[in-house]
Amino acid sequence: MAADRSYNAFEMAQSQFDRVADQLKLDEATRELLRYNLREYHVSIPVRMDDGNVKVFRGFRVQHNDARGPAKGGIRFHPMETIDTVRALAMWMTWKTAVVDIPLGGGKGGVVCDPHNLSMREQEQICRGWVRQLWRNMGPLSDVPAPDVMTSAQHMLWMLDEFEILRGERLPGFITGKPVGMGGSLGRTEATGYGLVFTIREALKALNIPPGDTTASVQGFGNVAQHAIELYQQIWGTVVCVSCWDQKDQTSYSFRKKDGIDLAELRGMTDRFGGIDKGKAKDAGYEVLPGGAWIEQEVDILIPAALENQITKDNVDRISGRVKLVAEGANGPTAPEADAKLHKRGIFMIPDLLANAGGVTCSYFEQVQSNMNYFWEKDEVLGKLDTKMTSAFIAVSEMASRRKLYMRDAAYVIAVGRVAQACRDRGWV
Repeated sequence: MAADRSYNAFEMAQSQFDRVADQLKLDEATRELLRYNLREYHVSIPVRMDDGNVKVFRGFRVQHNDARGPAKGGIRFHPMETIDTVRALAMWMTWKTAVVDIPLGGGKGGVVCDPHNLSMREQEQICRGWVRQLWRNMGPLSDVPAPDVMTSAQHMLWMLDEFEILRGERLPGFITGKPVGMGGSLGRTEATGYGLVFTIREALKALNIPPGDTTASVQGFGNVAQHAIELYQQIWGTVVCVSCWDQKDQTSYSFRKKDGIDLAELRGMTDRFGGIDKGKAKDAGYEVLPGGAWIEQEVDILIPAALENQITKDNVDRISGRVKLVAEGANGPTAPEADAKLHKRGIFMIPDLLANAGGVTCSYFEQVQSNMNYFWEKDEVLGKLDTKMTSAFIAVSEMASRRKLYMRDAAYVIAVGRVAQACRDRGWV
């Protein structure tokens, strides 16, 4: 799902903050501090390509706020990456770590590139070059990266290796999302998708709907979507439609099977970027529909788990009257105008900063394990994740009920309030 250049994620993030700042009656200095990033870095990364030519890639790292702990946030590789997208994602990470109450701040990174068109050697050089430009401003106690869109455990390991070479020390807590045998955490791969379903489970309890009676449509078929589908099916939900980006056609498609998709079958025809082979899908009995069809399905739950700005004023009215719940697996997938319509329709919203916080929560677990050099079993990690996500959901739900707030507003009130208090306690404002 390609990014829309006319859409500015940072303006959206700031408008969300402004509304909550008004509700919290924040003073002017606190608003100024939290409305912008503390620091941002723009770097150029020269890479000698496989054909012998040198190409320069643009990279970014933004640290929005570290009052509650080290900045934390992924690094994404995407050809449409912009500094404003990275700024927005860094701000959202600050709220995300605060809403699940882990001692971290918010950061984000990115490189303007398309891994589809790069060899593994070229990708490694980008990873090492990004670290060489930024290593003085990052570290296990100041700013901790992680994987994001089109980056993987292998990319994280190259970055860690370069950081440790430059520092002359073994510092596995510098980065999370590493391979399990190299300081990564068991359960990290599943964490974002599983955390999403833990919140869906709690929302269905609140709505008094048995999960086994529900159907869902999912946008995206990457790591988050696949593991969300996996756990959702384990609690007896049925996914009838998924969508994904087709790199060859440079467009997206939706794949529908009305009696429910076969996750293992679809995984067997999917590339490493989450692209489903439409020819094989047709042969397996799936309807191949336009990419936007995922939002029109007659289902109970919509799960946008791709990129930002996917539910907009232009398509929100195509959402079926049957939909009762939207769970935001992606960051910023719902534009403000569309969000207002969902609220007016009474659709239960699990906002991104809560719904997809399982990834950063498990990243925090990995960071703790790496810094201690002591590692937990998978059941312990997922059990801790369930406890954190459930507690966060209940806190937001109770706030929403007590103050008669939309779930998104309740999550922001809790998160922004915690960060603002940390800034005050430190004497920054």
